[in-house]
Amino acid sequence: MFNKNKKYGVLGLARSGIAAAIKIKELGGTAFLSEQKTEAEISDISNLKEAFECEFGGHSEKLLQCDEWIISPGIPLASEIVKLGKVHNIKMISELEFGYQIKSSDSVVIAVTGSNGKSTTASLIAHIMKKSGNNCILAGNIGNAICEFPIEKPGIDVIVLEVSSFQLDLIDTFAPQIGLVLNITPDHLDRYDSFRDYALSKMKMFKNQTSQDHAILNMDDVVIEGLENFVHSQKHYFSINEINKMRNIPDVWLIDNNIEFNNGTTKINVSDLQIKGSHNWANAMAAIIACTIRCIKDDAIIEGLKDFPPLMHRLQYVKTINNVSFFNDSKATNTDSVKYALNTFEKPIRIIMGGSDKGEDFSVLTSLLQKRTKKVYITGDTSQKMMKAWEGYLNILAVEDFEQCVLKAYEDSVEGDIVVLSPACASYDRFQNYEHRGITFINIVKKIAEEYEKK
Repeated sequence: MFNKNKKYGVLGLARSGIAAAIKIKELGGTAFLSEQKTEAEISDISNLKEAFECEFGGHSEKLLQCDEWIISPGIPLASEIVKLGKVHNIKMISELEFGYQIKSSDSVVIAVTGSNGKSTTASLIAHIMKKSGNNCILAGNIGNAICEFPIEKPGIDVIVLEVSSFQLDLIDTFAPQIGLVLNITPDHLDRYDSFRDYALSKMKMFKNQTSQDHAILNMDDVVIEGLENFVHSQKHYFSINEINKMRNIPDVWLIDNNIEFNNGTTKINVSDLQIKGSHNWANAMAAIIACTIRCIKDDAIIEGLKDFPPLMHRLQYVKTINNVSFFNDSKATNTDSVKYALNTFEKPIRIIMGGSDKGEDFSVLTSLLQKRTKKVYITGDTSQKMMKAWEGYLNILAVEDFEQCVLKAYEDSVEGDIVVLSPACASYDRFQNYEHRGITFINIVKKIAEEYEKK
């Protein structure tokens, strides 16, 4: 637990690391900041150097003088500095764990994880909570780090967290009153020894829960089903599979395009949702359960579901140019999220794919791409790997330059076509993050409109 007499080592000066360091100082503690990047690569460097003892350009053995480390999610646990810390028995936690340790006891934590849908589900829960009068914050792997908020002070009713597997890897006491695992599909295989290790990381969500806590689980996910023995809290299920409704198990289900809950007495047609696709119906179901556990009234839940808009970079409509429509799905950083995109549209699309490699097998998409695409445009570091997986099976074109790739997709289009950026990859080959990639895509589409749109 937090002790102002401890010396904390903060490894990695991204958003969460800086937030943790500032919070430690606010609470009267001491932090030593260590960053792999050089000073020239860090923004606001002068303020950090003035406020903290720092090192840049690599992690040194100075960290061994610290009592406890707070490690950025971006630092692999297989890295040499982490191995060194383990040899010296340094306690290591995530910023998520640190935030949980210092939060006020009157705040309820709702934590959401999964391979896909975390941001939408967490944002939807927070949206409904706020509309219902709760003092609610949304933090974690979305927007602001948890330590950026005054969580140590009373008065925050609900803390909704989007949680990644990397954050869960270094928890100790973290125990959300309501924990959600939406789905588990292959992702981040460059960071884990096996898919099972990745899946077990997700299930750490329930590690410290008690019988007084709640677990919300996807009944349709066979991986989650096989790991339910790790859950010892009260289980709640959602399902879009109508067969499951007949088993009288899920708390929320889909039947005749209606999401039904509260024992079937309350329903909403999926056409009333602004978020589209069966994957988003599942996300809505998970959010409904979390809100009902918190005793939010049914009419408030329905109202919140209806007026919740799609998030940026998640099948976000951008613009239609000469009857060619563009969608930004930059958040689709794994193959499973691309499946959702492909199945959302009623007719074959032109899809832009590629980026930095996370160790996935792209061939799992071959059959669906054959059915659901007119043409596949690939770009980025994974171009050769994708070409090897799909050449001879798909209408495919590799274009090295990202902007030229988007332009080529437009030039090939005819009226009524749909162009979707849905990369199936991380973005770090060319961009700071998926947001940067998505914004770049949007700006390219705007540029195309200025040049080609009929006046």
